[in-house]
Amino acid sequence: MMLKTKDLTYAYEDGTIALENVNIDLSKGKVVGIIGSNGSGKSTLFLNMIGILKPKSGAVYYKENPIKYNKKFLREYRKQVNIVFQDPDKQIFYSNVCDDVAFALRNLGYDEDEISNRVVSTLKRVGAYSLKDKPVHFLSYGQKKRIAIAGVLVMDSSTLLFDEPTSGLDPIMTREIVNIIEDISREKTIAISSHDMNLIYEICDYVYVLKNGLVIGEGTVTEVFVRESILKVAGLEEPWLVKLHKNLDIPLFRKEEDFYKFWKSKYEGIR
Repeated sequence: MMLKTKDLTYAYEDGTIALENVNIDLSKGKVVGIIGSNGSGKSTLFLNMIGILKPKSGAVYYKENPIKYNKKFLREYRKQVNIVFQDPDKQIFYSNVCDDVAFALRNLGYDEDEISNRVVSTLKRVGAYSLKDKPVHFLSYGQKKRIAIAGVLVMDSSTLLFDEPTSGLDPIMTREIVNIIEDISREKTIAISSHDMNLIYEICDYVYVLKNGLVIGEGTVTEVFVRESILKVAGLEEPWLVKLHKNLDIPLFRKEEDFYKFWKSKYEGIR
């Protein structure tokens, strides 16, 4: 299920160019990162990729064909390509958790037994089954994030876009959301927009760097994050594991557990 943009340019109503000749190909990795500072165009890009916004020129391609903007096409398209917004309150419509997660399936006319089975299995998958009968307004921000993810995951789409998925979360909830995304990525194509470089470095395998609506760099995670000049231009900070690699002259690790094993073995060797 290939999703990509080709020479995509988007302009606001006042003529300001928000994205210019952007080429993104989600087939480059299982989890693709879209990184850039605030205002770089990340969210606008995702809104174009989901068909909520229409580009001034260029196109979004799905299965090698440009997407269309009529209701019939977008209805089918969003069964396969869906988005989890940064703010979960933009995605939660009903006062009850179960009804909210079931909303899209009911809207599409699924059988109630099928809806019930999907809702239960999805809530369990995101660790939110215990919340199934709770009113949404009683949920914490992090719990709402889980429900928003469940509301998209229940559709069984092939491609999911996550816009700043850990924004506003404490460290424990951030880890839980990361675990959910890593679980989902085993069977779906994932794109994540974020300015959290440690998150992107940990879970993405390919990265695009945005600056003022332009793609100024792309490559595998290790290729991009060792290029300090690109990160500086984009207003981004190096992940902490990359900083250790540069400043302590040690191997470049992707996971903190691997660094700890290396350091422990080195320390024990010295002793």
